Amino acid sequence: MPAAYPHEFREDVVRVANNRESGQKLSVIARDFGISESCLTNWMRQADVEDGKRPGTTGEDSTELRDLRRRNRLLEQENEVLRRAAAYLSQANLPKRFYPLVSELAADGIPVAVSLRVLKLSRQPYYRWRKQQVTDAGLVEAYRVNALFDAHRDDDTFGYRLLADEAADDGEVMSGRTAWRICRDNQWWSAFSKKRAKNGKRPGPPVHDDLVQRDFTSDDVNELWLTDITEHPTDEGKLYLCAFKDVFSNRIVGYSMDGRMKARLAVNALDNAMIRRGDTAGCVVHSDRGSQFRSRKFVRALDRNHLIGSMGQVGAAGDNAAMESFFALLQKNVLDRKRWRTREELRIAIITWIERTYHRRRRQVRLGKLTPIEYETIMNPTVSLAA
Repeated sequence: MPAAYPHEFREDVVRVANNRESGQKLSVIARDFGISESCLTNWMRQADVEDGKRPGTTGEDSTELRDLRRRNRLLEQENEVLRRAAAYLSQANLPKRFYPLVSELAADGIPVAVSLRVLKLSRQPYYRWRKQQVTDAGLVEAYRVNALFDAHRDDDTFGYRLLADEAADDGEVMSGRTAWRICRDNQWWSAFSKKRAKNGKRPGPPVHDDLVQRDFTSDDVNELWLTDITEHPTDEGKLYLCAFKDVFSNRIVGYSMDGRMKARLAVNALDNAMIRRGDTAGCVVHSDRGSQFRSRKFVRALDRNHLIGSMGQVGAAGDNAAMESFFALLQKNVLDRKRWRTREELRIAIITWIERTYHRRRRQVRLGKLTPIEYETIMNPTVSLAA
């Protein structure tokens, strides 16, 4: 079954169809964008419904109804969890532990994730309990905690090193690091105040390492993607484009445009690429060190799709030269050709050039005088047809 088209791509194709020249057939536009004429007709009909030009159920209404049903079902499940938890705690003869209750609720059809969230429990400890209610490591940890607690109760001026020595005398030998972790988790501090850091803040996590090292080659699709953001002014203001390019075929696998350069722009472009490409786990995504690509939203999107982040050095344009060359080509062939009055006009020109000219008509020497679509079809026809 072919992969679904991104919503933004569908809107762009409809824009091109609605702004076509008189006498231009829909079949020609559909062929330029790699879709069937009936598919384009359906998209235009749904767009008329969304704009109120034709009666029917809009996508927003369908999404809202589906969300309401899901929320109603979720609220019913949460209420059942709270009701069963209250009844469970009222029984004096049962231990006050929720893990058995979560298992009972799961047997009755309530998802474990819902029960854990309502009861404010973590998922991993629950599944570890399911596998082995009392582990050997947990038993050793309990003995160590008891030994440290006894030593701390006897003399609260001891730090974690002295507490570890006292615990060792009682037969619970552990490293100083382990003693520090247990004392930290239980907040067993020495009675003497601890020195504070100069600013009280820790440095943030480092950026991704450069996994590409300017080697812009790939042996198969979805092994290495490049991404960057470019901008161009119009009379209405700037239009920003974020694009993802597969190094294997130089194909633009996903893109998004907006009037503001936020982290959401990069995340939307990545989501569009994932819809077009499907399973891309392990693919390296290389970018510069822009704030959009260092944002938590983008990093979470990479982790959610099992992608590997990579970043070049600060101020080193050559670290992402292959993507810069695509933007230079776009600048020369589209952006600098005329003065653009509206963002909508420029948007249509960009997506038309990418999908019609760059993907299907512009032959590249590195690809053996083939277009990106032709190259993928020959080298990896299964992925090409699905995308």
